[in-house]
Amino acid sequence: MSRVITLMPVRLAATRLPNKPLLDVNGKSVIRHVYENVKKAINTDIAVAAGDQAIVDECAKFGATAVLTDPALPSGTDRIAAALKVLDPDGSKYDIVVDFQGDNLNVDPKVNLPLIEMVERTGCDIATCGMIIQNEADKTNPAIVKICMGLKPGEDEARCLYFTRAAAPFTRDPAKSPTQDLYHHIGIYVFRAPSLHKMVSLEPGVLERRESLEQLRALENGMTIRAKLVSDIRLNKNAPADINTPEDYELCKKYIF
Repeated sequence: MSRVITLMPVRLAATRLPNKPLLDVNGKSVIRHVYENVKKAINTDIAVAAGDQAIVDECAKFGATAVLTDPALPSGTDRIAAALKVLDPDGSKYDIVVDFQGDNLNVDPKVNLPLIEMVERTGCDIATCGMIIQNEADKTNPAIVKICMGLKPGEDEARCLYFTRAAAPFTRDPAKSPTQDLYHHIGIYVFRAPSLHKMVSLEPGVLERRESLEQLRALENGMTIRAKLVSDIRLNKNAPADINTPEDYELCKKYIF
């Protein structure tokens, strides 16, 4: 049986919503809500990969393990890798690492369970998830990242061949294509522990820099990513999955308790 840890990267710096992890949502901080959601949903060790001492201090109030990491780290992936080195310095304790963002206030942590299983079953380096794009405008929206993968009818998981901000893959002849769906990449990841360390040791790739998509670094270096389709990732269907704006914050306060 795999030894699994869920690491939650979180930092205070946010241009649109400063101090987001410490914001109060009906009597609990955002980070506390997320931590408690994970604890209820997934039977793994849990730790917060914090970019600021204030987050460590907040975690201490509700008994969460928190590791202070360099605030200058460029990504959440780098942050959880740094925390993992502290918690498992010789790599003997954990096989699989769940990367669950500390602002995923309304994301159901159970979405990670089939991703953990997929890593165990297939041996892929990284597992992630996606959703079928329903909104036509989203298909050409560069903020909506697409997964290119060959899903046959009836399948809900496949190897990821590419990630892009473009509307891809293109369907040249609909009559010969079993599906014309486009898949929206949801930025939730489960890593094999050695694969996490490998990814952060690599230089940013050419395609990664071009599309500004970190996961392309893994593909450019021959690592395997698989994705599973999901229908929804939210705990409460009336609220946004996470908090990015003051409007998101106000809406979450109406539904998250």
